Amino acid sequence: MKNRHIPEVRFQGFTGDWEQRKLGDIAEINPKSNLPEQFEYVDLESVVGTDLISHRTEHRESAPSRAQRLAKQGDVFYQTVRPYQKNNYLFDLSYDNYVFSTGYAQMRPNVDSYFLFSKLQEEKFVSSVLDRCTGTSYPAINSKDLAQIEVEIPTLGDEQTKIGNFFKQLDDTIALHQQELTTLKQTKQGFLQKIFPKVGESVPEVRFPGFTGDWEQRRLGGMADFSKGNGYSKSDLTDKGKPIILYGRLYTKYETVIDSVDTFTIEKGKSVISKGDEVIIPSSGETSEDISRASVVSKPGIILGGDLNIVRPSNEIDPVFLALTISNGKQQKELSKRAQGKSVVHLHNSDLKEVNLLFPKKEEQTQIGNFFKQLDDMIALHQRELELLQETKKAFLQKMFV
Repeated sequence: MKNRHIPEVRFQGFTGDWEQRKLGDIAEINPKSNLPEQFEYVDLESVVGTDLISHRTEHRESAPSRAQRLAKQGDVFYQTVRPYQKNNYLFDLSYDNYVFSTGYAQMRPNVDSYFLFSKLQEEKFVSSVLDRCTGTSYPAINSKDLAQIEVEIPTLGDEQTKIGNFFKQLDDTIALHQQELTTLKQTKQGFLQKIFPKVGESVPEVRFPGFTGDWEQRRLGGMADFSKGNGYSKSDLTDKGKPIILYGRLYTKYETVIDSVDTFTIEKGKSVISKGDEVIIPSSGETSEDISRASVVSKPGIILGGDLNIVRPSNEIDPVFLALTISNGKQQKELSKRAQGKSVVHLHNSDLKEVNLLFPKKEEQTQIGNFFKQLDDMIALHQRELELLQETKKAFLQKMFV
């Protein structure tokens, strides 16, 4: 059984109970400071997760009234509004001109900074904060109540430092993987802009070797068969059964080619089942831009739920190429204009039939499709690696703190 004052996982050589201390005893909360004439302001939108993603230059006379927390290297900034988001930052920069919003509690630790920062991300601590929050839509905790929360810490500074360094290395690895993933996604977007012709042009800026000549333009309605998915909603999903694609997952889960499905249901009568290589497009969505996206169902035997337009292209059109061109560039803009509605927008097969499709010979289409399929596979691999690292960190946070 786990002792309440000893962590489940511990570095070798350390023994004895951890001690319980109030947060206000191990860190100075909101230390007083004088603002510089000009500074870099960090508001509540500037920190996402544990990363500082933006800041802006402000002058003392015209700065927002919430700009009050002058950062010093080693300070920890804790988001006091909606703390369940865990958008917290350890200021490890050598600059002396960064000022944070009063939406953060500023902590100047007298224990290891990285140890404290990691502790603040642990679910047990977050639960303690939420128990003391007031407000429903925007739960918040004041700094005085935050300072009264009790936390367990090792009595030896060396153990604090080892734990802090461990989580710093883990955070650095996560940040590196996140940057690699972002770079891959940006690379894909860059190629999408160059491999498809711009508006008013009939050849792309970048082309695979061996391909020449103008791309051809024809109505999609003359080169494909059209149908609709049928029935099913989230309430029909089960742990096991027949694989199913619901339209909402096109926004959150799937890339251009759907090779595997992780949602299941019990098959009903009159279900629409994939034969393989169907192009599916949502028939409803929140915005006209969101709705103009397509994916290829590469395998047979998958139920296609309601609110899905289904396009089966003729032999002269590669399905992956069709999905890419519907989701990007000229065709995407054309579909966005055809989408109708206000709070919910709709896109019908009749709209898809009128799309003016610009396309090269089948061999070039296939090469374009294969290229982006490889990019998507790399993106999916990096995404899985990142999620695994994040889950690993979550597990260590649970086991290495009391």
